[in-house]
Amino acid sequence: MSSSALIVGAGSGLSAALARKCCAAGMNVALAARDGEKAGAAANETGAALHRCDAASIEDVARLFAALDATTGTPDLVVYNPAARLRGPITELDPVATRAAIEVTCFGAFLVAQQAARRMLERGSGSIFFTGASAGVKGFANSSVFAMGKFGLRGLAQSLARELHPQNIHIGHFVIDGGIRPARAGGQDDGTDNMLDPDAIAEAYMQFHEQHRSAWAWEVELRPWVERF
Repeated sequence: MSSSALIVGAGSGLSAALARKCCAAGMNVALAARDGEKAGAAANETGAALHRCDAASIEDVARLFAALDATTGTPDLVVYNPAARLRGPITELDPVATRAAIEVTCFGAFLVAQQAARRMLERGSGSIFFTGASAGVKGFANSSVFAMGKFGLRGLAQSLARELHPQNIHIGHFVIDGGIRPARAGGQDDGTDNMLDPDAIAEAYMQFHEQHRSAWAWEVELRPWVERF
């Protein structure tokens, strides 16, 4: 059976680039998204299977992996991309919206990792990758909700790396430190590569997936060459 990949939180940017890269590597690709319309173009372009899934829903994530069990089996690579931003001063943030945002950014990653790890441990191999951000290593003013979610995501990845690396499950956390070049027309940078190219990010993910286990990394920071420090 050929190898397979699951990309959760699929859309038109990084997720679409990852889908293309995985398909080019001969992998069977499944895309999971709450909004099927956003992921539809990537699915049509690559031939990937498309699943509707709210990543913060215990039931949805369980159904997603059950569906994979019945089709392509346990993925060799799982990538978790979803995140929710909620900006504002601490005194004005809506607690309900705050909880929902953290559930998408962090709790959903736990749900996906748990389902993937159970299956990968039984098989004895696999990679689980998490898309992080600058906010996961530095909290910015009026961005406490995003920081909480991304700090939690990084903590999950670091803990899982120590838990699962010795069991041949490769964990990766990617600090995306800069803006990602949009796919929409007119959304390109000015030609100086001052934004992260989604295809270049996807290439880094695949290189990480292919690392020899004698020299596994658990985290990498990706940033444009002209990004301000």
